[in-house]
Amino acid sequence: MSPEHPGLSRETLVVHGSSRSDQRTGALVPPLVLSATFAHGNEEQLAYSRDRSPTWELLETAVAQLEGAAGAVAFASGMAGIAAALDILPMRAEVVVAQDAYTGTRDLLSHLSSTGRLLARRVDVTAPAALEEIGDAAMVWLESMGNPLLSIPDLRAWAMAAHRQGAMLVVDNTLATPLLCRPLELGADLVAHSASKHLGGHSDLMLGVVAGRDPALVARLRQHRTRQGGCPGQLEAWLALRGMRTLAVRLSRQCQTAYFLARALTNTPRVREVHYPGLLTHPQHRLAEEQLEGGFGALLALELAVDAEAAERVCTSTRIWTNATSLGSVESLLERRGRWAGEEYLPEGLIRLSCGIENQEDLLEDLGRALAQVGAGPLA
Repeated sequence: MSPEHPGLSRETLVVHGSSRSDQRTGALVPPLVLSATFAHGNEEQLAYSRDRSPTWELLETAVAQLEGAAGAVAFASGMAGIAAALDILPMRAEVVVAQDAYTGTRDLLSHLSSTGRLLARRVDVTAPAALEEIGDAAMVWLESMGNPLLSIPDLRAWAMAAHRQGAMLVVDNTLATPLLCRPLELGADLVAHSASKHLGGHSDLMLGVVAGRDPALVARLRQHRTRQGGCPGQLEAWLALRGMRTLAVRLSRQCQTAYFLARALTNTPRVREVHYPGLLTHPQHRLAEEQLEGGFGALLALELAVDAEAAERVCTSTRIWTNATSLGSVESLLERRGRWAGEEYLPEGLIRLSCGIENQEDLLEDLGRALAQVGAGPLA
């Protein structure tokens, strides 16, 4: 529940917590304030939009309410938010990071390690023994759902282990969103989002948000944004606010479609494995049932028993699915993840599917046609 809206579900909060009628005009849609500077003496004490913006603040309040946070800070991109969270750490501090974390996060940590700014160590966060490997790390960086293999770490156990060692726990909650998972309630210190994905939901903006339990920590992130200048655009923040109002209905449909496809694709010829936490065969299925609420996510990974070239042909042979790099939007996307630097550890035939809001039977038929072209056989 949100302290500002006691008793309201998060499905209601995404509609009413992310917007309020304009007191002056009665407009139901929050006004888009494009001004970069403000006349002194205004009621909101606004001065310059690198410090504060009315549009940002509405978005930050909305995300903080959904995450149950003391506050949130919007950034120009998800990576800008990730960089700000890492910059909190002192020189040469150690970071334990999930081995299947987002490629951009791993790439940034690799760069910071090469320059001596931080030390990064990748671990299998689903292995119980990894909880004992935090050592002297100052931060543990997890994802509520791993990308693209959909691993599920035990966030409560990791929070306890990290805090026992004096480390901070940060969770990238982009894939699950606050509607499926609330890491702060499970003990995390910070939660990061690429709002370009599910929160915005329409592939039309670049934005990041970081929320935290400790007001002092949130204030440090806000100071970082002001000093470093990683400020989001006003239009992007406004679009994210608009997108969030339909998050509950979009995500519900996407989760239903992902579950439908995961079941339909299991035991299909040439499909070696389907990675989806909603399946009983997923190694962390029981934990996912406990930790996720309202669905198992809109993303699944299809591991084909074909080579890279054949997998690429599948991705370029669909009519509805778009061969593109992203997730969480209204249109369905797919791509072979091994095509990217840093993803070589993945099976060469692994395809990531991000489910949109199209008809699920149409999506299955389209994918089945593409699979049949490379000898995977039609889908029942």
